[in-house]
Amino acid sequence: MRAYVFVTGTALLALVAAPLSAETLREALVKAYNTNPTLAAQRASLRGIDENVPITRSQGLPSVQLQSSYTENAVKAANSFVSPDRQAVASVSLAVPIYSGGAVRNGVRAAQTRVESGQLSLRGTEASLFTTVVGAYMDVIRDEAIVGLNTQNVRVLEVNLQASRDRFQVGDLTRTDVAQSEARLAVARSQLQSSQAQLITSRESYIRYVGTEPGRLDTPPELPNLPAEPDAAVDVALKNNPTLLAAAKARDAAGYDIGVARANRLPQLAVNLGGNYYNYLGSLGSGTGVAVGQSGKSATVGLGLTLPLYQGGRPAAQIRRAQDARAQAIEQVTETERAVIAQARSAYAVWKSSLETIASSEVAVNANKLSLEGVRAENSVGNRTILDILNAEQELLNSQVTLVSAQRDAYVAGFALLAAMGEAEARNLGLDGGALYDPVAHYTSVRHRIWDWSSDPDPAITGTRTNATRPQNAKMTQPLDPILDAPVDRSAPITAGNATKNR
Repeated sequence: MRAYVFVTGTALLALVAAPLSAETLREALVKAYNTNPTLAAQRASLRGIDENVPITRSQGLPSVQLQSSYTENAVKAANSFVSPDRQAVASVSLAVPIYSGGAVRNGVRAAQTRVESGQLSLRGTEASLFTTVVGAYMDVIRDEAIVGLNTQNVRVLEVNLQASRDRFQVGDLTRTDVAQSEARLAVARSQLQSSQAQLITSRESYIRYVGTEPGRLDTPPELPNLPAEPDAAVDVALKNNPTLLAAAKARDAAGYDIGVARANRLPQLAVNLGGNYYNYLGSLGSGTGVAVGQSGKSATVGLGLTLPLYQGGRPAAQIRRAQDARAQAIEQVTETERAVIAQARSAYAVWKSSLETIASSEVAVNANKLSLEGVRAENSVGNRTILDILNAEQELLNSQVTLVSAQRDAYVAGFALLAAMGEAEARNLGLDGGALYDPVAHYTSVRHRIWDWSSDPDPAITGTRTNATRPQNAKMTQPLDPILDAPVDRSAPITAGNATKNR
């Protein structure tokens, strides 16, 4: 099994150079791994599945029962002279199953196979949670950048509007130019409010999955060993995807269930041993003068054979039901395989497409910056209108938003691709938040337990609550990436002073 270090190359250098206050993606994943209630609940569910093995195995082990009773004969028949007034009885029985038609053997195998399926399902839950955490982490980074871009856009449009009003006062622009600036500023403010609401939503989602408030989030590290072709991703996914492997184990367990059902119409043989003790407590024959024994004991040894002859068609119906359940499990494997293939291929397509979008958007951002500067300069000499400036600013904003969205989509899709390939779990990511949860340890500790009075301590609650976290806001925590930064002072060519000068 391959294991990858999550931080590689230049990403490691970036993390080392990052401020200590910034939270890394690795730290967010560790928090989710240790405190997320969904993952903790899945672990508890698996521990419950582990117990099915000793429960099923107990059906083939000896059983001992002790029964006792005390009876007072309150009213005796008139012609009964020697009946006791009271009696105490105690009996013990031992039953040793010899043959059960294969029900125990197949039941244990089915339970063991479902344990293996549950362990694989736990891996799938880990990968799904990590993918969700990565998405939440990148959503916060993306939405914070979009809020920054919209805030920057509002400031630029405010300067534009003030300049337009100044130029209108001196007769250099018309009322239409001012109205266009006012309208565009109003739209920009609305977009800013929407982006701020989306940032708050993303931060609340981060709290939901990670368990803590997102502070300043560091740039995520590079994703390792992404495939070069979609077919390569599918090949690895079909071998390693935990959800697909869990479905295959569930199919195998359903096959053993057929053997359990068939045992219902086969003979069952058991050895039975019994012992009995009775005591009339001196009340047998009292008042008759007849000396009789007041206590006694007995023992029995024998074989018990149960041979079903006719059960109204119930065993056959149980067998058919088990066969249909296995057919369902087989189809579910095929359905899961289809889903895994689609997940791998679609994640690969989104990842590659987003990488191309990033490259194109970077070119578009730089080109739109130059275009905006040129339009502003041409406006200062009367060759461009205010609307041209507003449109150029909007195009720059759109390209910047497209860039940060593509960066988010590429990273999330790349991680989802690793998850589909079965390589996005705690054991693959090298998380350093302490010892990893070992699902095999609990199973090993309980599978051979036969003592009725053994139990485990109450499990510790690991899922943390988030009721103490603060309501989130849209406050910025870090500056924009330099490629996205378009300072407000670039609007200088259309200030009132320049407008007056150019008249």
